[in-house]
Parts: sequence; structure tokens; C-alpha cells
Amino acid sequence: MKETIIVTGTDTDIGKTVFSAALAAALGANYWKPVQAGLDDGSDSARVAALGVPAASILPEAYRLTTPCSPHRAAELDGATIDPAYLDLPKVDGTLVVEGAGGALVPVTRDLLYADLFARWGAPAVIVARTELGTINHSLLTIEALRSRGVPILGVAFIGAPQEDSEATICAIGRVARLGRLPIVDPLDADNLSTAFARAFDLGDFA
Repeated sequence: MKETIIVTGTDTDIGKTVFSAALAAALGANYWKPVQAGLDDGSDSARVAALGVPAASILPEAYRLTTPCSPHRAAELDGATIDPAYLDLPKVDGTLVVEGAGGALVPVTRDLLYADLFARWGAPAVIVARTELGTINHSLLTIEALRSRGVPILGVAFIGAPQEDSEATICAIGRVARLGRLPIVDPLDADNLSTAFARAFDLGDFA
């Protein structure tokens, strides 16, 4: 099993946290959100806990920021400074699932993008992509951004209703694996998410 798996996405609010929770729970892995930006609706760590990841497996964020926007700006609004030195991968027993924020090119600071941070970590990434209109462009741009920085790509995990041609096109042109597709889980709870994930993905693809 991989020591670290990065979960990034093609956009914000596309299902990265739900996928991260399902993956971490299925692998019995630890979960870490390095920077939480936006607290009005609760944190992503709290949501992951509600979706089946044990509290003891959830690492505290390096930064918790108030405003739901890009971390670089959220930090400025909070009067905080994000120091990349505090964003080194933590040491854990077993696998660590790390969830980014927004898309791969979201700024962590004004001098550091998430994709740059991923490259520094040297861990493989899963790209989460929704199956709605525009996903081909967004997904291929994300693949190029990661690949140009030498970030290994495990594959693409799709979220939403099936769009077989779009999914196949992304993976063929991007030369990446199609890991599976998680449907919209309703009602969304730990048991239903676990069942849906087990049907859609092969854990061997994350080994």
C-alpha cells in the first residue's frame, strides 16, 4: 500500500472530501487536510469523521482559516502567514490520505501552488473529477499541471452520473488510469458511502 496518497481535484465542491473519506475508511488510512479555509459549515476533517474515518486517524490541520476561499487569501484576511515549512508530510503509521483544496493550481501562498507542494512531497495523486459539462477540459488541464511538475498520477476518480464517453476521452488523451466512478450517494452517510465506494473502486489500484 502507498505510504501517502494525495487527493486533488479539477475544481472546488466536486466531491474531494467525500472521496477522501471513502478512500481513507476503505484503506484504514489516516487523513490530513493541511489547510482548512472556511469554518462556517464545519471543517472537512469533521465531515470525514462523520463519514466513517475514526477520529484517532484524523490529523489536525496545520492551518485553520476562517474565510472559504483560496488559502493564500484566507490567510491574508485572517492576518495569518502560511509557512510552507509547516506543510511537510507528517509521519504516521500506515497510509496517509492528504486532501488538497480546490484544484491543483490553487495558491497555498502567493509563491506556492498546491501542485508545487505535491511535487515537493513526491507522492502519487488521485484526480477527482465530476462528470458534468466541462470536465474534459478541466481534467486534462489538471493532468498537464501535475505531470509538468513530475507529480505521479494514480488515475482519475469520477464523481456523479455516468458519462462514458467523457470519462474514456479524459483517460485516453491524458494517458491516465480510470480508477472508477462514485455516484452521488443519497442519503450520504458512512454506511452508504462505504457500500458505494466498494462497488465502484478496486482497492488494488491504490496499492
